[in-house]
Amino acid sequence: MIRKTFIAALMALAACSPTPRDISGEPMAQATPMDPVLSSKQAKQLFGAKRDGSSQRPTPFGSYAKGCLAGGAQLAETGPTWQAMRLSRNRNWGHPELIDFVQDLSRKAAQQPGWKGIYVGDMSQPRGGPMLTGHRSHQIGLDADIWMLPADDLSLSERARENISSISLRRSSGAYTNSNWTPQHQEIIKAAAQDPRTARIFVFPGAKVKMCADETGDKSWLRKVRPWWGHHYHFHVRLNCPKGARGCVDQAPPPAGDGCADAEQWVKNILNPPPPDPNAKPAPPRRELTMGDLPGQCADVLAAQ
Repeated sequence: MIRKTFIAALMALAACSPTPRDISGEPMAQATPMDPVLSSKQAKQLFGAKRDGSSQRPTPFGSYAKGCLAGGAQLAETGPTWQAMRLSRNRNWGHPELIDFVQDLSRKAAQQPGWKGIYVGDMSQPRGGPMLTGHRSHQIGLDADIWMLPADDLSLSERARENISSISLRRSSGAYTNSNWTPQHQEIIKAAAQDPRTARIFVFPGAKVKMCADETGDKSWLRKVRPWWGHHYHFHVRLNCPKGARGCVDQAPPPAGDGCADAEQWVKNILNPPPPDPNAKPAPPRRELTMGDLPGQCADVLAAQ
């Protein structure tokens, strides 16, 4: 009798509990248990095959390197101050906040001498998720690569956008900038970093050191600019999770301070690499993500119209 009363009380409590809702007040989609067969399949094959976004409410699920995107929006191939590149990849998709961010940044870039806007590289696939080639991140529609090549022609054909290349700004394996670096690059990266939606910007170490040296005013924006390998043909912008996106996992905030000393240490290690650790073990080969590695909602994102 006591057990039946306890169960009845639990059921009544569940019935009275409010349905989880998103920031708009609408009921949030609840993930159904993932089918065991689907759970074992390679996620990149399934998400890479999707050509369009889902008709769901825009929502990022999971983390930047292990997630998916419901209701993705497509950046127009050409706009007044931008062009999307490598259209055959179909990676000019993202959360609506990313689309707005890219358009805002492009208008600021168009104010720089020699720039009519920006060339936009990879964003996300239509439904996010792991990509068939390239990035480990860019999975939840909140990452975008912005080319270092000044966008001085916004009438490039689809064919031209497949064949044109960006330019590298590094020398000495990324310890320094080369002659392609301009003050305009710094101003565009600064504008991206000062946007409150931005979580981090990844760029090669020499660029961070250069920006630290050339900034004569407030350096607080440099905190978001983080040195990382590669990132000399483009800089990578990562946005914070949108407000109310409870299924989205934010990256930890950058360390306190402007990060300039940290970038200088990166450069020192490039120029004078520390000796290898004799006790270091080789990293195990990276396993391909399966659907079971992703949030349960990603199965619903795949199945949605």
